[in-house]
Amino acid sequence: MISPARLDRDMTAPIPALTPTLRWTGDSVEIIDQTRLPSELCLLDVRDAATAVDAIERLAIRGAPALGAFGALAVVVGFDEAAPRSLDDARSVLERLRTQIGDARPTAVNLRWAIDRTIDTALNASALNTSALNASALNTSDMADTATLRERLLVEALAVGAEDAKACAEIGRLGREVLADATTIATHCNAGRLATAGIGTALATVYAKAAAGDPVRVLASETRPLLQGARLTAWELADAGVDVSVVADGAMASLIAGGDVDAVIVGADRIAANGDTANKVGTFAHALAAADAGIGFYVAAPTTTIDPAMASGDQIVIEHRNPDEIHHAGPSRLTPEGVHAMNPAFDVTPNRLITAIITDAGVLRPPFDEAIAEALRTDLAAQTGNGTC
Repeated sequence: MISPARLDRDMTAPIPALTPTLRWTGDSVEIIDQTRLPSELCLLDVRDAATAVDAIERLAIRGAPALGAFGALAVVVGFDEAAPRSLDDARSVLERLRTQIGDARPTAVNLRWAIDRTIDTALNASALNTSALNASALNTSDMADTATLRERLLVEALAVGAEDAKACAEIGRLGREVLADATTIATHCNAGRLATAGIGTALATVYAKAAAGDPVRVLASETRPLLQGARLTAWELADAGVDVSVVADGAMASLIAGGDVDAVIVGADRIAANGDTANKVGTFAHALAAADAGIGFYVAAPTTTIDPAMASGDQIVIEHRNPDEIHHAGPSRLTPEGVHAMNPAFDVTPNRLITAIITDAGVLRPPFDEAIAEALRTDLAAQTGNGTC
């Protein structure tokens, strides 16, 4: 969260007055090291690009919207580290950072989107015209222009986080309306404040219901292999005073089939143009169980997680992580020596299994290709001032 605050209990989008997931300190990005939760609340001060990439790759920071907000600020950190002395040097630095940080994880769309937005907006700002960018002499004007460029980078990076926090609040408001009759809600992975710059996506609905006094209970699946549900979702919900129970991944389907779950809601790392959705591995199984039981399966995500360039989920690149995450639990090996392990980090839930996609631009329902296209048109019109909000 860029700017944490506790809102009144009658608001629809409370943010627990807790340590923010990510914070700009003035010259660095401070994040909660999520690999240390729940046993230890440890803050990591990120002051260089290599530390930022390491934090992304080892999941010290994770969740598509949070990766976007963090990645944008990491560009500023990397820019400061390089300290370019001319605009030509600055452009080279930014192009290196675009790939170095932007490609640290491939599946979540927000990371590269936010970095591209931050860099391109700063470079294309009217004050930095083509003639200035082509200046060849190193002089005081160059230094002033690099300082201006750095300031524009920071302004845009902070805007990415602020907009995500606003989007989370709207998702929570709409989610509470959609899930008004749901008391026991199942979720997978972590799509709360730890995964965003605000109060979350899927968990924003839970926080909104709790803030309004609606009865709500959460069943959080473990989410293997790194237990984001058991470690992170359970931690943040308990910390916020929300009733939460951890469920083994393989047990969720039977609970859904047995009528113990009113609805399932998850976040997303990338949503294709047709509504196919990539989320943490295991999501597909919960969607199948919900369809079989006849209960709603909802995806909650900001429109920034929609990738219109991906026609369907078949085109989404699935990250495969180190097999050691399967072989080991801490220092102890769980599998026999010599056996192999497969460790996909995500799976794709086809749109036919999704009841609705709850976004900051509205609740999208089938046919998703049409609903998504319209939502993106409306969102673009609102940003450019050519439409009504």
